[in-house]
Amino acid sequence: MTTSDLWGEFPRDPRASGNRDLRAADSDRDLVRQLLTDAFADGRLDRDEFDERSEQVGAARTLGELPVLVSDLVPVQARVPGPLTPAQLQERAIERWHSDRREAAWGLFAASVICWVIWLVTSGVDGFPWPLFVTTAAALNLGRVQFTGGQRIAEERRRLEKRQAKRLEARRVDEGT
Repeated sequence: MTTSDLWGEFPRDPRASGNRDLRAADSDRDLVRQLLTDAFADGRLDRDEFDERSEQVGAARTLGELPVLVSDLVPVQARVPGPLTPAQLQERAIERWHSDRREAAWGLFAASVICWVIWLVTSGVDGFPWPLFVTTAAALNLGRVQFTGGQRIAEERRRLEKRQAKRLEARRVDEGT
């Protein structure tokens, strides 16, 4: 975990006003302890500071008590990105499709190589070429991903738009506007 993504590791962001009064879980305290351990190892905290803050983390009851303990180690202010433009949403949807296509291609390659090697080692060239079934299934999956690209991109874009709308609405509610 890097210090830049500490707050993203929490199930509920302790910096958000709606979460500050919620009880902190052991896993929440463990995330802050890990950051303190890393800071101590890097020399950003001396032993006394580390011990004192670790004790305070153990005693923290609510999520709102945690950011204060690391405010000089990581940015506490939430960096809230603005809404994505339609072009950015489209670009991300296309990137997702490219990723899906790469995964399908690697699946075809890996499954085929493994199965054909097993077949050659166990049956030689005399046995029934059962790896054809695996190769065919993986090739059909790759074809499905390739030929439904436009539909997959449109679905991913709709999913991203819905997620963005939910985040914007949550931000408005959190800010009280």
